[in-house]
Amino acid sequence: MVLNKTRVAITGAFGTLGTAVVRRVLAEGALVAAIDHAGAPRSASEFGDAVLIGGVDLADAQGAKSALTQAAEALGGLDALVNIAGGFAWEKIEGSSPDTWDRMFRMNLLTAVAASQAALPWVLKSSSGRIVNIGAAGAMKGELGKGAYAASKSGVMRFTEALAEELKDRGITVNALLPSVIDTPPNRADMPDADFARWVRPEQIGDAIVFLLSDRAQAITGALIPIVGRV
Repeated sequence: MVLNKTRVAITGAFGTLGTAVVRRVLAEGALVAAIDHAGAPRSASEFGDAVLIGGVDLADAQGAKSALTQAAEALGGLDALVNIAGGFAWEKIEGSSPDTWDRMFRMNLLTAVAASQAALPWVLKSSSGRIVNIGAAGAMKGELGKGAYAASKSGVMRFTEALAEELKDRGITVNALLPSVIDTPPNRADMPDADFARWVRPEQIGDAIVFLLSDRAQAITGALIPIVGRV
C-alpha cells in the first residue's frame, strides 16, 4: 500500500469529492481524520475506519486548531493535510453584494490557510510531511459570474506557492490540484445537457492526491497541477 500508516487529515471530507478522496486514501493504507463544516453523517459506513469530525468552521483559527488537534490526537500525529473544503457562487459583479466575495474567500482560501496553520505543528514533526490544496482550473482566468470564485481560488494558488517556498527546507511539500468541472450530482443537476464523460471524476482527483502524498512525489513542491479531463 502506497500510504501505509500515513496519518492524513482531510477537510471538506463529507462532500462528494471529499468522500471519494477519503475512500481512496484509506484504500492505500492511510489513517484518516475526515473533517467538515457539516455534521458527521448518520451512516458512516462509506468512511470506513476514518475518524469523523463534523461541525467545524475551518475559516475560524480556533475552530481549525481544535479540529486539527483532535485529528492529530486521534491518529497519533499528522503526516499530511488535504484541503478540500470550499464552495462556489455564480454572481455578476454589477449589483452584487460584497458579502459574496467575503464568503468565497472564507470558504475557499481562509479554510486552507487556517487548517494549514493548525496542522503545521504536527506535520512538521513528520519525516515526510505533505499538504495538498484544491484550487481550480477556472481560477486561471476570470469569467462571467465567477469573479469572486476565481479570485478566491487564485488566492489558493498563491498561498500554495508561498507556503511551499516557506517550507521547502523543512522537508514539507505543498502542492495544489486545479480541477476543471468535477462530475458530482450538483454539477450534473446544474448542467444537465453537458457531456459528463468529459468531466473529471472525483476518483481521478483522489488518484492524484495519493501520488502527491506518497514518497514518489518527494521532489515536487509548489506545483499547480491542472487536472481537467477533456473540458
